[in-house]
Amino acid sequence: MKISEVSEQSGLSVDTLRYYEKIGLLPPIHRSESGIRNYGEQDVRRIDFVKCMRSAGLPIEVLIDYFALVEQGDATITARKTILQEQRAQLVARMAEMQGTLDLLNQKIQGYEEGVLQAEQAL
Repeated sequence: MKISEVSEQSGLSVDTLRYYEKIGLLPPIHRSESGIRNYGEQDVRRIDFVKCMRSAGLPIEVLIDYFALVEQGDATITARKTILQEQRAQLVARMAEMQGTLDLLNQKIQGYEEGVLQAEQAL
């Protein structure tokens, strides 16, 4: 799959895909004789994982460390699991904070709705 196709499918820009490869977030992508990148299924799965983790707020550095461990093989399974558990805990904490913010917004909106209703009834 060409970089433009992966970009369209993933929603990531071509520049982002190139950057991810440059910094080691993606492995070196196979290239044709003319230098055109050819992404395989495993590359696309990794891009999907990276996109999901980035949208959840995981830093690029953590993902680079994680994939470096993946490349080292099964001896790093415990370390990889630890990274994922730590990131999950941070995500859960952020979700709780966001839920509190959402609750506050809902209360404020309800207050405005009740205030408008009371004002209209007074007319």
